Amino acid sequence: MALRRVMSLANDRGFDKVIFASNYLSLVQCILFAEPNRSMVVGVVVSDIKRLMAEKKTKCARQVPPSHYTANCYTDSRPHRHPRPISSENPTTPFRSPSRLTPASALTLLQYYCTPRHRLPMRAAATSTAFSLLSPSRLRSSTLTTTGLPFRRRPRIAAMATAASSFRPEAARSPPAVEPPAPPLSKFKVALCQLSVTADKARNIARARAAIESAAADGAKLVLLPEIWNGPYSNDSFPEYAEDIEAGGDAAPSYSMMSDVARSLQITLVGGSISERSGNSLYNTCCVFGSDGKLKGKHRKVHLFDIDIPGKITFQESKTLTAGQDLTIVDTDVGRIGIGICYDIRFQELAMLYAARGAHLLCYPGAFNMTTGPLHWELLQRARATDNQLFVATCAPARDTSSSYVAWGHSTLVGPFGEVIATTEHDEATIIAEVDYSLIAQRRQFLPLRHQRRGDLYQLVDVQGSGSK
Repeated sequence: MALRRVMSLANDRGFDKVIFASNYLSLVQCILFAEPNRSMVVGVVVSDIKRLMAEKKTKCARQVPPSHYTANCYTDSRPHRHPRPISSENPTTPFRSPSRLTPASALTLLQYYCTPRHRLPMRAAATSTAFSLLSPSRLRSSTLTTTGLPFRRRPRIAAMATAASSFRPEAARSPPAVEPPAPPLSKFKVALCQLSVTADKARNIARARAAIESAAADGAKLVLLPEIWNGPYSNDSFPEYAEDIEAGGDAAPSYSMMSDVARSLQITLVGGSISERSGNSLYNTCCVFGSDGKLKGKHRKVHLFDIDIPGKITFQESKTLTAGQDLTIVDTDVGRIGIGICYDIRFQELAMLYAARGAHLLCYPGAFNMTTGPLHWELLQRARATDNQLFVATCAPARDTSSSYVAWGHSTLVGPFGEVIATTEHDEATIIAEVDYSLIAQRRQFLPLRHQRRGDLYQLVDVQGSGSK
């Protein structure tokens, strides 16, 4: 929106007739990387365009910026020294002598003014981003030059723009990746209910409901339950504890409880997973409920847990369970959520597809064991969060050393920089932590990976891409 606003004003004033394409790049850089308030920076840009166009006698060539910029920022190799950044206390424009600036130079200076020194290495990435956003009609080949730019290394802007075009970052995802939508809540509390699981199904259901109600009372708007929380995790138990979700009622007491508690507490509930019976098949299924208690999405575990580590652990879910066939991404009151179950977290392609479909958060109910848990559980969560620059939440059962399958525990929330925001040990517990989606945009500014991908070398294809929102 900000870019369109500035471009529209520029066209209305005839400004595009005198500004170079390379300076359009600088303008977009400024908008993308200014801190702390983009809208204020855009206001400054618009104000300068108006004032500069009012000075119609300004010459468009052979003019230089004020000497304090030239001496300290652009013509020597000494460390850059920037003037005060724009802020609410200093909202004035950065140009002391606007009559001495060409319109092209003014926008380029504004870009430098709004870029703190420690972010200067990000210029290349910002230019690639800007170039990919601009309409080809604006990049007139006759004006693709750096003439008049007030910094020393003039050929680099055009070179970086050309490189961005040849790298084709938008082609690295097919269909092209979409930005996360504006979430109804940008900041909220999430609860991870690490439950102890026994062979008593009624007790497990009652215990889960109590944990959910307690979390909601503490302000949680999103609650996660563990994998297979209503009965033991074993091939023998999956058929015994399975529920017919489509039938509901007495045929699905765990499902019915989750729907009812989500509605009564007006929360979003990612219901861990339970064994689901559908026809002659059994699935490891996660149900997502909206604040109205209705089923928003149902994820059947895509990658079944079939492993054999001699002397450590052997397990084959495929003996009793059937693999799911669909990716599950759900728009909820707390943002767009991608769902995976336990072993799904090992497959980065699933997380990458969710990120390309605009997910804010990935939720993985999981029950890693005492062999793989210490080595991989946190590592995989942080990897999925870091690679895709979004939040990852996991919820595991509490550890029961008397069970045939001993879970590792350690339910965790990870931020988009790979930082562990909250975690717990192996006992029964509920973690409540805050999710702030504004960190996603911030981290993606710091590391603009989406605009640095090499679509000319590789491509991730979303086979079910027509299902993305």
